[in-house]
Amino acid sequence: MAGETEAQQFTITTETGRLDKVVASLQTVYTRSQLDRLIKTEQVTVNGQVVTSKYKVQAGDQVMIAAQTPRAIELVPEKIPLDIVYEDDDVLVVNKPQGMVVHPAPGHPDHTLVNALLYHCPLSTINGELRPGIVHRIDKDTSGLLMVAKNDVAHRSLAAQLKAKTNLREYVALVHGVIKEETGTINAPLGRSPKDRKKQAVVATGRPAVTHFKVLKRYQHYTLISCRLETGRTHQIRVHLQSIGHPLVGDPLYGPKKTIRGNGQFLHARLLGFKHPVTGKQLTFEAPLPPIFEALLQKLDKTDLNH
Repeated sequence: MAGETEAQQFTITTETGRLDKVVASLQTVYTRSQLDRLIKTEQVTVNGQVVTSKYKVQAGDQVMIAAQTPRAIELVPEKIPLDIVYEDDDVLVVNKPQGMVVHPAPGHPDHTLVNALLYHCPLSTINGELRPGIVHRIDKDTSGLLMVAKNDVAHRSLAAQLKAKTNLREYVALVHGVIKEETGTINAPLGRSPKDRKKQAVVATGRPAVTHFKVLKRYQHYTLISCRLETGRTHQIRVHLQSIGHPLVGDPLYGPKKTIRGNGQFLHARLLGFKHPVTGKQLTFEAPLPPIFEALLQKLDKTDLNH
């Protein structure tokens, strides 16, 4: 939730060059990268107009910074039911429901998975105050399995496994259209969309991202697939599948306007496997599809199945 608005105004006199660079030299509150972010979110104007960071300032320009300072988020343990699949002294595996945000952030200060976990048990401290115990995330409207670290030793081990790509993360997804191949790999770098700052996109300068998929069932207008992540970029499965012309059913951000409505995208983290950080034993867990996903597949079996 936004807090107070801090306003600063400058008149350009002899300064020249890019807006972000010039304003960075005129004040001490914000760094150049922070100013770039403020400019992109339209919190900086020149002569009352929204411009880009590359705008070349001119003598007489009136520059206004009207930055909203985020209200501090206080992390409070909350008694929220958890679907715990596995737990010991070091790790916890939880089946996250659709609609639950993993950790607090602006716009979602409470009622998150972290709030619920803090009430339940102690958590690792490596990821900072707002993300204790969180080794990896799934989107708010994606359901399924997450591993949680209860101490720093466990956190380091689980994070190292993610980095080394030795753990197992498999999702079930329902997509638009009929995928002809039985299996496939999408290898396309992902980064923030230059057209929409709320979205990720396939961009040449993005971070490497690899998704492997396998067809589980074909309908007349949809395909049920499994996806295995080799990397874990933001919105990776959603963007990768959209990029090959098969967006997720129900996806409000990357899907078509005409789609089957649910509680968001039909994407479920079904399988999770990792090596226990203390015992070294290989652990694998599976979570059944949520009822809304299962019900849709049963409906498609009756109305959209290929005969």
